Amino acid sequence: METMLELLKEIRDDIDFENCETLIDDGVLESLDILQIISAISEEYDVTIPAKEIVPDNFNSAKRMLAMVNRLLED
Repeated sequence: METMLELLKEIRDDIDFENCETLIDDGVLESLDILQIISAISEEYDVTIPAKEIVPDNFNSAKRMLAMVNRLLED
C-alpha cells in the first residue's frame, strides 16, 4: 500500500489518498489525473490496465486501485 500511496502523492500531493474513498464520485480526481495514474501504475507494477478495468469503482480510492493491480497481477 505504501508504494501506491507514494505513487499517487507524486501525481497529486494535495489529496488525502490514504483516507478518501470517493475520489471519482466526488470529482476529486479529473480525467487527466486518471490518465497519469494509469500510466504510473502500469510502469510501477508492470501491468497493463485493460479498458474494461477503467471504471470509477476501481479508482475511487487507493485501496481500490491496489486491489485492481493485485487482480491484474494474478491473471
